[in-house]
Amino acid sequence: MTDNLVAIHVRFANDGSVAEISQRPAPLTPQEWFNALSEAVGPDVYRALAGGRGHFRLAQAEIDALVAKVSGAAAA
Repeated sequence: MTDNLVAIHVRFANDGSVAEISQRPAPLTPQEWFNALSEAVGPDVYRALAGGRGHFRLAQAEIDALVAKVSGAAAA
């Protein structure tokens, strides 16, 4: 069932911080969204790539649930 997986692309700055990340909720910084994803799904769905890039592969429903969770927490 890998057909319905969505890639969340990450690009890192030279200092190792997250410069850009896709599907980021507005209230979060790129680094905060990366941290939330890392804590929620663990290392098995993240793949490091060359050139300071990487991606998470998740079902859209998982992404939507996490966005709702962190957006609600940021608003509180």
